[in-house]
Amino acid sequence: MPGLRQWAAPEAPAPITATVALPGSKSETNRALVLAALAAEPSVIIGGLEARDTQLMRDALRTLGVDIVEDNADQPRGQWQITPPEGFVADGTIDCGLAGTVMRFVPPIAALAHGTVRFDGDEQAYARPMAPLLGALKHIGARVDGNGYSLPFTLTGNPKLPGGEVVVDAAESSQFLSGLLLAGARYIDGIDIRHVGGEIPSLPHVQMTLAMLRARGVDIDDATMHRWIVSPGTIRGVDTTIEPDLSNAAPFLAAAALTGGTVTVANWPSETIQPGDAIRGILQHFGAEVSLEGNLLHVAGTDHIHGVDLDLSGAAELTPVVAAIAALADDTSHLRGIAHIRGHEANRLDALETELNRLGGHVRQNHDGLTIHPRILGGDLWHTYADHRMAQAGALLGLVVPEIVVDDIGCTSKTMPEFEQLWTAMINDSVPESEGETISR
Repeated sequence: MPGLRQWAAPEAPAPITATVALPGSKSETNRALVLAALAAEPSVIIGGLEARDTQLMRDALRTLGVDIVEDNADQPRGQWQITPPEGFVADGTIDCGLAGTVMRFVPPIAALAHGTVRFDGDEQAYARPMAPLLGALKHIGARVDGNGYSLPFTLTGNPKLPGGEVVVDAAESSQFLSGLLLAGARYIDGIDIRHVGGEIPSLPHVQMTLAMLRARGVDIDDATMHRWIVSPGTIRGVDTTIEPDLSNAAPFLAAAALTGGTVTVANWPSETIQPGDAIRGILQHFGAEVSLEGNLLHVAGTDHIHGVDLDLSGAAELTPVVAAIAALADDTSHLRGIAHIRGHEANRLDALETELNRLGGHVRQNHDGLTIHPRILGGDLWHTYADHRMAQAGALLGLVVPEIVVDDIGCTSKTMPEFEQLWTAMINDSVPESEGETISR
């Protein structure tokens, strides 16, 4: 990771009024890359997200022998050609960074490889849970050497991995399930996964995984609750156009709600399996007006931001932005179903409690979420903990709270390298040139 780069979050000099075009979905891009690597024939990904997480995924797959050509002379710009190997090979180190999709989706592929590969990542990634996935891979025939519950570790694969029945506790992360599901059809006996444990977080992400597998001809029986049976077989290569990242739309849309402006996001899908689509209903709960006209999503702020009581278990990645809005509401808010985000890029519940209270807020954790009592907030240094969602929340607060300085705006490169440029452009577009100079980009 590059060094920290502090950034004075710009205030909104007027109600935010802008149209924003967003890059592709990280969740969809990395699943499409994994499935293209596991497929029986080459495929093309169009409009994939260009960010640190997706670059780490491409580099990881290349380490296992996958050929990925980006924007070559024979293809239009923005297209990636993925050619799977005849057999996966493992020799080297895979850098997971802070990407949960890399550290949880790639080991089930490496389990099919001939050879040994080391998985490592950023120091903060060492705290992210891995034990249920690593235990499952050992059970179905891979060799894993390490402490057994976190990065770093080495994995020795078996091109004829048996697969079969496995029990997984996915209460800490639905990515344990998605990783096994994505590769399961390539195992000799497929895979039969049973979840035993607490409530599974972020289930819409599992539904995204299942939908993308079925679109590639994979047979999955999920008729029994908390059980998924993936039949062994071929994964078809499918050319995929990636949707805009709806979770990354959240701070831009929230900017309209907080400033009484109007923000339009282009190319919003009429139907989607992205959990980030939940931001529409969330902003309505806060009191914003939300409408979808064709592929244009409009959010208009009103005079008040209302307190909310929300279960965010299905779209927990929205929590930092939602918490920032709630800190500026007219009444107490309760955010529930998000205990598992203590194990995300940062301990997001600790981080939000600490940072909002530093600004003068009154925020308390409970066993599965946050209670946020609005207070008048003041400026201070906003720590991101190398977490892109925390950086977005700091930028959002900075629109209406003077003198907030985000300690590391560069961490937004994890999923949105152009965040700073898009954010300042949104603010500049909201102010007629006659009213003064634009914010420096």
